[in-house]
Amino acid sequence: MKKLPHVIIIGAGFGGLQAAQSLATTEVEVTLIDRHNYHTFTPLLYQVATAQLSPEQVTVPVRTLLRQANNVHFLQAEVQQIDFVAREIKTHNHILNYDFLVLATGTQCQFWGIPGAKSDAFPLKTLSHAINLRHHLLSCFEQAATETNWQKRKQLLTISLVGGGATGVELAGALTELVTNVLPRDYPNINPYEITIILIQSGDRLLAELTKSLGDYTVKRLRRLGVKVMLQSKASQVTADGIELDDGTWIPSSTVIWAVGVKAAIPKSFPFIPKGKQGKIIVLPTLQIAEYPEVFAIGDLAKVNCQGKSLSGVAPEALQQGVYVARAIRKQLQGKTITPFNYFNKGRLAIIGCYSGVGQIGIFKLTGFLPWFFWLAVHLIYFPDWRNRLMILLTWFYNYFTGDRPVRLILVVPKFVTSID
Repeated sequence: MKKLPHVIIIGAGFGGLQAAQSLATTEVEVTLIDRHNYHTFTPLLYQVATAQLSPEQVTVPVRTLLRQANNVHFLQAEVQQIDFVAREIKTHNHILNYDFLVLATGTQCQFWGIPGAKSDAFPLKTLSHAINLRHHLLSCFEQAATETNWQKRKQLLTISLVGGGATGVELAGALTELVTNVLPRDYPNINPYEITIILIQSGDRLLAELTKSLGDYTVKRLRRLGVKVMLQSKASQVTADGIELDDGTWIPSSTVIWAVGVKAAIPKSFPFIPKGKQGKIIVLPTLQIAEYPEVFAIGDLAKVNCQGKSLSGVAPEALQQGVYVARAIRKQLQGKTITPFNYFNKGRLAIIGCYSGVGQIGIFKLTGFLPWFFWLAVHLIYFPDWRNRLMILLTWFYNYFTGDRPVRLILVVPKFVTSID
């Protein structure tokens, strides 16, 4: 029997999974590697963190998504090293050789060397991050409900978010919904006005990837919802008791959420490959690594320029790159020339909370309820599994009509805040 070319894909995120599914009808053998046996729909992690969705609703077993792809095999493992010269992948107990390699390992948090940020702040990049943050927030509310020291109570009820991008804005809006709609029912002795939500942004506006007018609208809307937005402010230190800004301002806060800064999560490799800003892999317009044309890098792992602009690393870009790489591999097998990757930008949407959002589709700028609704619809459509899609839709209906957040479970022993002297 003729041996089929072997394609290895590292990473079962949006780009890697899409590439594997797009190769399902190609005469190749595909191995998809990921340290987890599930795919996480990361745009909805903030809803897990704020008790709106359960972890099971935003994850799908990878093998479930690959059932119809007979030539695609899944391997749960962590890649320890890549040898580009030998075309070899090493995991903890496997050595695999490839004819084509697709790197789709995404990014990880970057803390910019700020003291305490890595140890005491709460990031939101993975499912475990979202679960830990939910447990911590609910534990703070539980402790505050019986706390008699007003300073400690204020610290417990102050939530600081660092980063004014989509994650920070979405979290801020979702927290206001949690505080306004849920807490008065569960904690009648906590006044919602006692809870302080602070959004700290180093730039002069929020949502820098959108126009200034939309960023300004977002600031006004969040402030109207009760969020304290601090522009042109930078964190200089984080502790378990709060956050210090670069101007010396100290904010007592039991919860500091880190929603800024990412760097490429690249497995150890030999020889080293060119990297650009944020440690991303520099690729050709065809998403190939120049020295190794059989290797592709996609998603927010890769530094990609399209039509003179750098891509931002959002999920739609990764999905289109996954489809493109599958086609590129087929063309290479047929001896055809690969044309450069072109991203079709369908627009950008961001949800603010309390039934409002912002968006830009072509020349049209949207604010208010319509982009909020579009955001929900788009993310529901993009979710890769129909069962989860139905569960999420029903949960959203429940939330909309009752204002409740059903996933308020603390499943770990809470780590309470150190007492204030």
